[in-house]
Amino acid sequence: MNTYLTKFNKCKILVVGDLMVDEYLWGDVDRISPEAPVQVVSVKNENYTLGGSGNVVNNLVELGAKVSVIGITGTDRHGNLLLKKLNELGVDTTGVVQEPDRPTTRKTRIIAANQHVLRIDRETKREISAKTFELLAKFIEEKISSAYLVLISDYGKGLITKSLLSKLIKSAEKHKKITIADPKGLDFSKYSRVSLLTPNRKEAALATGTEISDESALIKAGNKILDTVSIENLLITCGKDGMVLFERNKEAYKISAKARQVYDVSGAGDTVLAVIGLALASGASLKDSAAIANTAAGIVVGKVGTATVSNKELASALTPYSDYTIFKQKTLTELESLTKELKKNGKKIVLTNGCFDLLHAGHIMLFSASKQLGDILTVAIDDDDSVKSLKGPGRPVICESERVRMLGALDSIDYVVVFSSNELEKLIQIIQPDILTKGSNYSSEEVFGHELVEQYGGRVALIPVIENISSTSIINNIKRDL
Repeated sequence: MNTYLTKFNKCKILVVGDLMVDEYLWGDVDRISPEAPVQVVSVKNENYTLGGSGNVVNNLVELGAKVSVIGITGTDRHGNLLLKKLNELGVDTTGVVQEPDRPTTRKTRIIAANQHVLRIDRETKREISAKTFELLAKFIEEKISSAYLVLISDYGKGLITKSLLSKLIKSAEKHKKITIADPKGLDFSKYSRVSLLTPNRKEAALATGTEISDESALIKAGNKILDTVSIENLLITCGKDGMVLFERNKEAYKISAKARQVYDVSGAGDTVLAVIGLALASGASLKDSAAIANTAAGIVVGKVGTATVSNKELASALTPYSDYTIFKQKTLTELESLTKELKKNGKKIVLTNGCFDLLHAGHIMLFSASKQLGDILTVAIDDDDSVKSLKGPGRPVICESERVRMLGALDSIDYVVVFSSNELEKLIQIIQPDILTKGSNYSSEEVFGHELVEQYGGRVALIPVIENISSTSIINNIKRDL
């Protein structure tokens, strides 16, 4: 299946859907309002990401596709911000209409002390105007002929109307283009004649009025959708239970998910839509495309927030007996964006660092105890040059790439990053851990970076060392016995 991935960067995909801005406000809480029994959040920072169909675009771009977008925003500053972010990704935004009297859909999440305390939605579900419809219909005709296929991302914000869908599908059929729709709402009939519909289990249950409590109920719901909606293919996504593909006049085909730790399912549907579209555009069969998308979804739910999957991650996951530790190793740059996502979702981050050359029981205890102090444990290891400088000739015994793989195989460790000794301060600034751990053979004052951690509101935790064991003593014992 990896052969299809090599063709992703040649694919041109048209995305039609509801564009949104995800806004995050970060702050501290140190008092209760005198006006009402509510927390007062002192905002310290804010950032913005693409949401809705913008996350589908993010996934496509991450995998190397060329993307054109059709959608609507307001003429407000958030609409301009959304366009700017799309343009920064190299996306064709000439099909985006800005309606003067329409607010840009914005979801504001307020994070205080690493806790998600409130979400505020600013939006309208009003259907697009006749003037906007005409403009979008014109853009559809202009863009669809050069696209490999069309992805429809419906979040129920007034863009994907029956009339626009009818126009889009008619144009796609004229140009012989595949259409894939991620639906919203109870009435799936408006998606009639799309090539593939991709609801999740809950959406399928609501649309059919069926309680999906087991596999037989799921099969019944899927067949009911095929019977009542004029479509040939249906893919119901089931989270940790994988997917079920329905093709008219064929037996339902179940695709199991690989067991993996789940951090966040938000955005998984966007990833499925993007990846199954790219796989089909690259020549894969519907079953193979669904399997590839299932694998991609399994990767993103192991991340936090509306994450994307890279070509490298997907290729590794699709390779038999692949080394899954690749998903745990992060660069400093990757850690910066990852940490923001983690904190958006209220995760408590623990950091520990060291050489970890010749792994022993003391290290295992350090990692296990550190993990119990928070939600996410990042382990930073000194690169080979730093270990040699710290420990002397003949070290490290185990090179950094092998140390990464060993640490990545431990369930207690979520992420591993390699750094040089002079980068530790930068690493702490990027991660801003809630807790920095070390063995109790150190004092808090001896732990490098403790002042910086405390400055960010974190603390140092010393893990009791109950065994007199070290990598150096083990190495010396081996040398003595030779």
